Amino acid sequence: MSNRTRIKICGITEHCDTQAIVQQGVDALGFIFVKESPRYILPESARAIIRQLPPFIDTVGVFANEDPLEVNDIAQYCGLSLVQLHGSEPPEYCETIASAVIKAFRVQSSESLPCAAYQGIVKGFLFDTYDKEKAGGTGETFDWQLLDTMEIPAGIILAGGLTAENIGAAIAAVRPYAVDVNSGVESSPGRKDIDKIIQLTAEVKKADQQQ
Repeated sequence: MSNRTRIKICGITEHCDTQAIVQQGVDALGFIFVKESPRYILPESARAIIRQLPPFIDTVGVFANEDPLEVNDIAQYCGLSLVQLHGSEPPEYCETIASAVIKAFRVQSSESLPCAAYQGIVKGFLFDTYDKEKAGGTGETFDWQLLDTMEIPAGIILAGGLTAENIGAAIAAVRPYAVDVNSGVESSPGRKDIDKIIQLTAEVKKADQQQ
């Protein structure tokens, strides 16, 4: 497997962002279908953006405790590559999703994360910062060393407060398969800052070269 760290930019809300983002070599774009999120996007808008993307860019739909029939309908309608689940969805819920699944966990302690129960069911695990009121997009990091104490049966996707300033340290500490960045490359919720994305992707490349 290549040492290259994959990059997902999440919270896409506008088509005008995507072409410039893709040109920076990112691997995936995330669309949030959680209505409470300030980065919520209508399925119709996401579909319009996705249909204009070039090939080989993954598109990820973010959901939290949604009816699985609704998840499958949106995934099919929008043409999503993967579904990312940020709620309390159990393994049997994940098995009802027609798309490949990434299961997200909000990290408080290593003991609170039942990753082993999802082995063989999901494609990867995303680790984000715990907040009692938010399912994601906190803009805060967590203690990355907690991941060292866990047996994680699939690829690690690291999220939570990642920016160009700390992404190098995050990659060195965790060596994730991918990083998921949202608020750290924004000028305001849902508005991506291309200059911040350019800086972040450069720092990821630099960190990969040092591994």
